Amino acid sequence: MALRIAVLRERAPGESRVALTPETAKKFVALGAVVAVEEGAGLAAALTDGAFAEAGAEVGPAAAVVKDADIVLGVQAPDTAALAGARRGAWVAATFDPFRESARVAAYAEAGYEALSMEFMPRITRAQSMDVLSSQSNLAGYKAVLTAANVYGRAFPMMMTAAGTVQAAKVFVMGVGVAGLQAIATAKRLGAQVSATDVRSATKEQIQSLGAKPIFVENVAGIEGEGSGGYATEMSDEYKAAQAELVSSHIAKQDIVITTALIPGRPAPRLISDAQVASMKPGSVIFDLAVAQGGNVEGSRPDEVVEKHEVKIVGYSNTAGHLAADASALFARNLYNFLSAFWDEEAGRPVLDEEIGDAVRLTQGGKVVNERLTPA
Repeated sequence: MALRIAVLRERAPGESRVALTPETAKKFVALGAVVAVEEGAGLAAALTDGAFAEAGAEVGPAAAVVKDADIVLGVQAPDTAALAGARRGAWVAATFDPFRESARVAAYAEAGYEALSMEFMPRITRAQSMDVLSSQSNLAGYKAVLTAANVYGRAFPMMMTAAGTVQAAKVFVMGVGVAGLQAIATAKRLGAQVSATDVRSATKEQIQSLGAKPIFVENVAGIEGEGSGGYATEMSDEYKAAQAELVSSHIAKQDIVITTALIPGRPAPRLISDAQVASMKPGSVIFDLAVAQGGNVEGSRPDEVVEKHEVKIVGYSNTAGHLAADASALFARNLYNFLSAFWDEEAGRPVLDEEIGDAVRLTQGGKVVNERLTPA
């Protein structure tokens, strides 16, 4: 019997993305799978039911779609109640936010599903095409700059006109991961004067390669912020103090600041205090990309424009979701790349290896099995 892959409409508030596109549906069908999509699942991402049907997918109500499913794909993991009718032991490949949503992970174990957390995809070369955090962060960094430009009451590029010169906006990017690099590139394209900082000194060259100015603590030696898998780690108190001093003097001269710092499994580190916000010029804008995880900026609130000291602080709870069509296309390709890489033709389904399978698998056989969630 052919493997059944089901995709439900996302039910999380404000979630506009979808885990499958007609392009990836067609590819799964070509592998020999039966693909079923809930009615209306792609509408918020400009994907019609007709387009899915044309690609070879069954389109129907949720209960019919999920019945006897072997694999369920999601952007945000659905509640286990929505999976009623799927096969016991069915895989669910989605984002789970495992550190903060331990109750959901426990519910998956209890219900007998195999939860595959796309956030836990290892940062290794062969898994790059499967990495949803990178694909979504890339779009988020771009959208952060566009939103900040929209809220900012002036132009980005320097303009020389008969009436006088408009000075280029000064943009400072804090955190140079995937989102930060895209934010730098986007701000440069818009004509801003860009600078950036990060706790990892290895990012200096990346910042310079994009034509931005690196802002780094030079007088505190021997401190590296490189954690496992290329993620940033918490810094020492000495480094934090030195960085805060340097950044404070720099922030006061900026028109726009984009903060992107996240540490997996931890609340977002605080990068900008209320006093630093107060030091900025009236009309300046801060975009806090980490607002959903507690925020890098004191006083930021998800999906609100907060005005403090005549500075606007902005941040979306789901930044990539504001570019639903592209975000869905990339997310769906990540999922296809993941499952197709392990496709076993004889078995007619994917068979995961240890390196990636053990990294992403949260639950199996009624238990929570991921070592990052089960302290030794």
